[in-house]
Amino acid sequence: MDSAAPYLTDLAGDTPAGQVLARVTGLIDAAQWLYGHWYLLAPAIAACWGAFEMVVRLLAAKASAQRMALELVATRHFDPSLEEIFRRGVQLARASTAMPWWAPRRAKAVQIRLRADGSTPLRYRIEGPAGGQRLLSITPFGPDVTVTRARTIVDEPRKHTVRAEFILRGTPTAPLREVPLTPDPLQPLIDAVADLRAELGDLAEIRLDIQRAPKWTLQARRLQLMGAARRFERREAQRAARWLRHDASGMEDSWGWQVQQLLSDTPGSGAGRRLVMPPVPRRIEPSEALGKLAEDDHLVRIQLLVMCASNTEGRAQARLAQLQAAFDVFGGRSRWAMRGRRLGPWRIGADHWPTRRGFERRWNLGHCQPPRPNWVRLEELTGLLKPPTLHCRLPVLAGDLPTFEFGDPGLLLQGIYRGPDGRRRLVATYAEETLFEVGTGKAGGGKTERALAQAIGWAHAGGGLVFVDPHRDSWPRALPFLAHEHLMPRIALIDLGGLGPNPRISSWNPLGMHHGQPAYEVVEAIADAYASALAWDDATAPRALTILTAALTVLVAINETACQAGRPEDQATLFHIRALLTDPAFRTAALATVTGRLDQETLAWWQSVFPTLPPDAFAVVLNPIARLAANPITRAFLGQPVGVYNIRAAMDSRMIVWVCPGGNGPTDRLLTALLARDLLRAARSRRDTPEHKRVPFRPYFDELITLTGAAPETIAAMFEDLRKYKCHIHGMTQLLPRLPTPVRLSLVQNASTLATTAGSKTAIAPITAEWGDDPSPDRVATMERFEHYASMNVHGHRIGPVQLRGPHLDDVFAAQARPQQAGALEQAALANAQALPLDQLTNRAAKQLGHVAAFLAAHSPAGTAAVHLTKEKDEEFG
Repeated sequence: MDSAAPYLTDLAGDTPAGQVLARVTGLIDAAQWLYGHWYLLAPAIAACWGAFEMVVRLLAAKASAQRMALELVATRHFDPSLEEIFRRGVQLARASTAMPWWAPRRAKAVQIRLRADGSTPLRYRIEGPAGGQRLLSITPFGPDVTVTRARTIVDEPRKHTVRAEFILRGTPTAPLREVPLTPDPLQPLIDAVADLRAELGDLAEIRLDIQRAPKWTLQARRLQLMGAARRFERREAQRAARWLRHDASGMEDSWGWQVQQLLSDTPGSGAGRRLVMPPVPRRIEPSEALGKLAEDDHLVRIQLLVMCASNTEGRAQARLAQLQAAFDVFGGRSRWAMRGRRLGPWRIGADHWPTRRGFERRWNLGHCQPPRPNWVRLEELTGLLKPPTLHCRLPVLAGDLPTFEFGDPGLLLQGIYRGPDGRRRLVATYAEETLFEVGTGKAGGGKTERALAQAIGWAHAGGGLVFVDPHRDSWPRALPFLAHEHLMPRIALIDLGGLGPNPRISSWNPLGMHHGQPAYEVVEAIADAYASALAWDDATAPRALTILTAALTVLVAINETACQAGRPEDQATLFHIRALLTDPAFRTAALATVTGRLDQETLAWWQSVFPTLPPDAFAVVLNPIARLAANPITRAFLGQPVGVYNIRAAMDSRMIVWVCPGGNGPTDRLLTALLARDLLRAARSRRDTPEHKRVPFRPYFDELITLTGAAPETIAAMFEDLRKYKCHIHGMTQLLPRLPTPVRLSLVQNASTLATTAGSKTAIAPITAEWGDDPSPDRVATMERFEHYASMNVHGHRIGPVQLRGPHLDDVFAAQARPQQAGALEQAALANAQALPLDQLTNRAAKQLGHVAAFLAAHSPAGTAAVHLTKEKDEEFG
């Protein structure tokens, strides 16, 4: 070639042909030189490529600095349609291009971040160009999804971290498996991180980058696929032709063919060979050869990165294996596969050189630069384009439902939760958020045991409570677990069951004024209790209400006078209503003593209305009092002038009061109504205390059916009003439908915690209806004993219904059991209630009328009568 160059140059001369020939010669010489000096060209090309890549990376990093993040939180009833999810995918693809013109393609992507760090089961975030924020903030999901601007997440370094990149393997033109929306396609991923433990530093995060498919790359891929399809068809046609010729030649060489030719009648019919027509290659249809790559519409390129970390060795690797198994759900002819190679026990992937550095750059900057074109249609990503829906079963994490810690006054024990990994933990709700609580279920199902466990935990944490149990079974059950020295001064027992020949009974004077309560509140509480227990109202018993109110007003005024005079032991009781209405002398002395304390309207009633009443008008008022007096227990309890029972003082001093009314008969219902109304009055009286100084107090009502039968309106008012005064009611009942309608409506409306054990479907249906029949009554009815379904409020959000195991005292509080001190606690509880023998209290109650009469005689104005009564009336009652 070198010897030909001068010859060609000589021929060139100055002619046009010669000039062209000279240029060709120069190009040949340059090519030869470059071929001979390739070691100089390669570094130059590498330097240019490196400079170009550096510029691209700098521009991509600058574009990535302008990204924003949004967090999507779905409600419990989020149930999107396929069209809504598809529209969201279109929004994401469009938002990926909202970048400056100079931004490299790798930076033009939107990222979906699925993160599990122990705070929530699965956080769903969208990161993308700042220019796409307005587009991404308005979702087609409507009000069921809340979109908020999210802050940058900064993770603390973990000791063990594993990384993985998933790429599409299998048939490149085949779609991923079509996963239905029910159950939620995210369920396998959530199950994979359900046993994540934040205290061990566990972390799992999935990042899915989406960007529009590059047109030139896509077109080149299509040409490649079409060429491969045509070559495949030609090879198939050639193979078929070869087999056809082989079959034809084999048939002509066979004995049968030769015999057939000899026997043929047609002369010359056997001459020559059969004509074989080779098959023509089948025409390739683009839709068949290209599959999902045939159309540009809604075709995107994706990148799937996964990182798992933990402070405990082996947990991150196990988590990655769980996520890998979860992605297998989406596999069909095309599937997600982990990138890398396995060499024996080792796997070379994103955690190793040379791919780790590129992985971390893409992870940190959000660049979409997959090693191979992962092209999918938006329909294939349906399960990943939305937050978890109502068809997703979410685990309950410690951040959702806190773990109970003994002695913590901010927590209320709820039960035992069994996690997806089989671990059990005591769960609780926050005391300040547990305003009212309702527990239902059949007898022996564990609702009272659960309430006792909660009450005992609250008592040990320093909280005050009153446990009202008509059957008294709860007291001996709780006794060993409360028998602690530091608790004994705070525990009082009001036992009206009358066990033994001479039981010790506490005392209570509903009319007593020695505690300093307003007179009108006392009168109103007792009158309302009577009306509630006896079903009185202004339409059915107006005169009885009027007589009772007037009598109570006078007796309360007497007691107020006695306390101001320093003689609280001379106060009247409920049993002195009979004397006031039927004894003229007692009535005259009483009215004379309290004339200055009664308003003109009350005095006018006693002067003008009372003398006109027939004798039988008092029977409806006196008959209930006669029933109370006939029972020695209630007579001793209510017949003392200075009662010890003071529920308002118990509230303010964090007392632990056990009240056992003794039964559910008519007399017991009246007593229960008086106690319930007094509790309502005492709680409302806390309005005199600033809200931040009100001590939380928790009444527990066992057997709500019995209690509400005595005072339905009172119990309903408690569930409606007492939250304001930090008095939080906990009620247990076997049958919610048996409760009076006002109580049932108030109870369900305001319940912070709603729980049920197993029972009949009819009894359970009202509870499951509040949960949207999820779980269904059939499922709840077949639960094992001591199992509960409960919905709770935590941080303003409803948690559940969650299946819990009811706490058993012998298991949960085994370390707190002091059975050897149970006797000492019972004596201390009776002493704190100042309980005295029944006979002693009975004698004191029998003598109290004389003490009151003597006090009235000593304090009546001398020589005057308070009220003029007609002589006829005096004779009728004389």
